[in-house]
Amino acid sequence: MPKAISVKWTREHVLIALNLYHKLPFGKYDRRNPIVIDIASRMGRTPNSLAMKLANFASLDPVHRARGVKGLSGTAKQDRIIWEEFRSQTQTLGAESEQLLHDLYTDDEEEEVDFLQTGNVRLERSHVLIDPATTQVMAVVKVRRGQQFFRQTVLNAYGIRCCITGINIPRLLVASHIKPWSDFPNERLNPQNGLCLSALHDAAFDEGLITLDERLKLVLSKRLKEYLPHAALEQNFGQYEGKPIQLPNKIAEPHPTLLEYHRDVIFKDL
Repeated sequence: MPKAISVKWTREHVLIALNLYHKLPFGKYDRRNPIVIDIASRMGRTPNSLAMKLANFASLDPVHRARGVKGLSGTAKQDRIIWEEFRSQTQTLGAESEQLLHDLYTDDEEEEVDFLQTGNVRLERSHVLIDPATTQVMAVVKVRRGQQFFRQTVLNAYGIRCCITGINIPRLLVASHIKPWSDFPNERLNPQNGLCLSALHDAAFDEGLITLDERLKLVLSKRLKEYLPHAALEQNFGQYEGKPIQLPNKIAEPHPTLLEYHRDVIFKDL
């Protein structure tokens, strides 16, 4: 049997692989994974080639390193360079990688590539909210791609479950920003500035009614506690007070400095 033709790893292909790495759970980088097979085919690559690239990235992931998890050892210099570049320039490269992935599937700019159904990639109409001041078409598209990257990365990192309650219905989940999206543009696409929360807990977090302490345990504000006892509030907040959140499986563990800002500036413990 003739040997398969080797396809050179371009920068664009590496960015697509990095995008995929951010969204697939550890252990799902297998060449038999239908998502890996589908994307590799659209890139003109073999599933094994893409799976090995994903495993290389795992060897560079500090979260996995801290847990003693190792990927493949033969990581190319190009991988290390673009890994560091992606981490330092997530605001631009997250959106760029999302656009490259998007273009593998469709030329309809109103559609987004969705990874939230296990073993399946599908297209969905964009439901990203755009700042009314952003009127240029290319700027709108870039914001959409960036927010889609952030949402898909954060939700998948948390196993598509609210990190407080465990609710696992994607349409009820929000990739919540720890530092507000509107005020900190450089943190908008940083996975460590995200929490996977239900829509209810996202609203409470944004309003400063809840926060997380240094040990990632849920703290309720005095303002919220004023409404207790109340059956619905006890069920959704009271029973989780003082309990640690479910941690993400990689790359999106909330950054202590960002959470400190939320506690000091946004949390309303009055």
